Amino acid sequence: MHATTRRTWTTIGAVAVSAMALVLSGCTDADTDEGTPPTPSRSAPGASTTPSVAALAPDGETSDVVTDLEAPWSVVRTGDGRDALVSERDSARVLELTDDGTTRVVGTVPGVRHGGEGGLLGLALHDGDLFVYSTAEDGNRIQRFDLTGGPGSYELGDATTILDGLPASGIHNGGRIAFGPDGMLYASVGDAGNGQDAQDRDSLAGKILRMTAEGDVPAGNPFRDSLVWTTGHRNVQGMGWAADGTMFAAEFGQNTWDELNVVEKGSDYGWPEVEGKGGTDRGFVDPVQQWATSDASPSGLTVIGDTVFVANLQGESVRAVPVSEPSTSRVYFGGDFGRIRSVLEGPDGALWFVTNNTDGRGDPSDGDDRIVSVPLTER
Repeated sequence: MHATTRRTWTTIGAVAVSAMALVLSGCTDADTDEGTPPTPSRSAPGASTTPSVAALAPDGETSDVVTDLEAPWSVVRTGDGRDALVSERDSARVLELTDDGTTRVVGTVPGVRHGGEGGLLGLALHDGDLFVYSTAEDGNRIQRFDLTGGPGSYELGDATTILDGLPASGIHNGGRIAFGPDGMLYASVGDAGNGQDAQDRDSLAGKILRMTAEGDVPAGNPFRDSLVWTTGHRNVQGMGWAADGTMFAAEFGQNTWDELNVVEKGSDYGWPEVEGKGGTDRGFVDPVQQWATSDASPSGLTVIGDTVFVANLQGESVRAVPVSEPSTSRVYFGGDFGRIRSVLEGPDGALWFVTNNTDGRGDPSDGDDRIVSVPLTER
């Protein structure tokens, strides 16, 4: 495959390899967001777990869409049916899930370095191209691939690297990418284990970025000549938009609180100065909901209708949050499927969620990892 580089963030690319190597050699599961030792369960102060407004809820029998995946991370549907593309973190393969429930290899993303929480991470589709976030030797990067063929015959074509040199480590790589309702590409970049970088506007670590499909700074970004949209994040792995344009993001905490945030242009979400609520008097934005790290470890997020759905790794559940009452939530499937990495809207009014038990931190059962479908109804 031919690859060309369109934009490089040189101020941090030089340190990416050394930072990755240090963390990979020294970290353990207990040091990671996804393997944090259990702590006593707590409820967020003032937060109700019983929404008073109507919201969508899983209701009915679950069914397997596909089984026997290997450390799946991101899933994007390619049309109205069940056809979808799946990223496998450690193998660097992009799989096609076809309507009949079988999979085939679309291609392997070259140059991916997996280890810890790094590897082939987020996927996004836009104007017929596949956008990919992955960890390489010199840091995390975002690439645009020509997607050739059609359902049942997709292939990865030429690659263009639109942004590279992003901070990378064995932990806190971010990795979620999504196109917003404004047509811009948003990307979450973790702090790569260095929390102070989240407060440094000259670093892309610990940020949500906003860019054009070519990797350029678009009009309307809050800081001059910068891709930075928001600051003060530890490790965002879930992003989505409600119908009115409200942007939500799910974020891993450290030892105390995981967060659900409403993302607003130019805002600072406090990490590492604040974890969870309590930073408004210092100019930080409080989360709209927080959860004990033992109950959550939120990864993927999607908004369907008037409901935000959040996948939880350590919490081994799906959380449903009403858009109009985001301080409340209900928990579904607690412990039934193990670790849950991602959620997305499925066909015919269903919710799809992706298990993540084969990446070395879970307890796989027969058929893991899998994509599971469940009907949604209004509650």
